Amino acid sequence: MVTSHLLMKEPGGLYYTDRQYVNTFAGENTEFQSSGTYTNLEQRVAFFTSAYSDSPGMVMNMVGAGAKYPATTRDADGKFLDGAHTYKLNLPANVPAALFWSVTAYDNLTASGLDNGQPFPSLNQMDKPAQNSDGSTDIFFGPESPGTGKNWIRTVPGKGFLVIVRLYGPKQAFFDQSWKPSDLIKQ
Repeated sequence: MVTSHLLMKEPGGLYYTDRQYVNTFAGENTEFQSSGTYTNLEQRVAFFTSAYSDSPGMVMNMVGAGAKYPATTRDADGKFLDGAHTYKLNLPANVPAALFWSVTAYDNLTASGLDNGQPFPSLNQMDKPAQNSDGSTDIFFGPESPGTGKNWIRTVPGKGFLVIVRLYGPKQAFFDQSWKPSDLIKQ
């Protein structure tokens, strides 16, 4: 997926004003129309670099229906994610997904799952990841395991990557932002 600073400046381009997560559907429609007056080609190209199709469920804002995909190519300091470094993502307790959630690392040039030697470059609630005592979940991204076992997604030195937090059937806490994933914090 290609995300640019122009996309981030679009109305609704960031999911959170205090985080790096981009909404690739900032226009909130699958036709990428802005105010009905023009097609936002920047958003359309960025989205179709990472996905071959779209559906109304990807842009609907309805509690418990559709899906949301906060995506980032940047760490908490605004620097591009680098496969040579280690980062930590914290998902606070009670991830607001009625169906399930997942976190996936992608190659930022090809938008395919990061070819990292693991069976899947992702972690989701069905993997039963280890949780912290407060119910939150830490997920580490880096070339070497930080010793946290299955809450680690390997990255590849010399490659940039992007991360998508997928929420299927997003709950109210996502929409009112009483729940927010942390940015990726360089360790």
